[in-house]
Amino acid sequence: MSGRNDIDALIDLMARLPGLGPRSARRAVLHLIRKRALLLTPLSDLMQTVAATARECLNCGNVGTGDICEICSNDARANGLLCVVEDVADLWAMERSGTFKGRYHVLGGTLSALDSIGPDELRIPKLIDRVTSEEITEVILALNATVDGQTTAHYIADQLEGRVELSSLAQGVPIGGELDYLDDGTISAALTARKRL
Repeated sequence: MSGRNDIDALIDLMARLPGLGPRSARRAVLHLIRKRALLLTPLSDLMQTVAATARECLNCGNVGTGDICEICSNDARANGLLCVVEDVADLWAMERSGTFKGRYHVLGGTLSALDSIGPDELRIPKLIDRVTSEEITEVILALNATVDGQTTAHYIADQLEGRVELSSLAQGVPIGGELDYLDDGTISAALTARKRL
């Protein structure tokens, strides 16, 4: 491929990104081409670097450049609090709020009978191991307020009942809402006013 075909291929790839359709992808690619030295070349170089170095944290499932992420390796965050989220975007949303100072556990999705996703397809067994090995005192279930999210929260609560104190996010998280789309203040209020299960 060369010339216009390469540009069309780039537009097609960009259109596959969440939140971008064909029109938005076209505008983004044209902007990148116009700002080649300022944006396109550095973006290309950085994308190659990230593609080569990004990996999933072996402990929590966060994304970083080492085998253990900065949150898990931070001794100050080993305070017995463990916040369980569905995916990395939710972890990053919680971090943006600046309220939570413990550690995280990324499940990698939610239980779903329709999609044949059971506990073993998620990081639930690893969560149960972490509760014991890291001397966790409280598990905060910060799962999305969807049917699958709440089903997953109930399953985890049943598995951990009697082993650790359990809580979930409270006010501010609407039914059907996803953490990644909430503002920092809403996340902070929900975390602060969490309720015991």
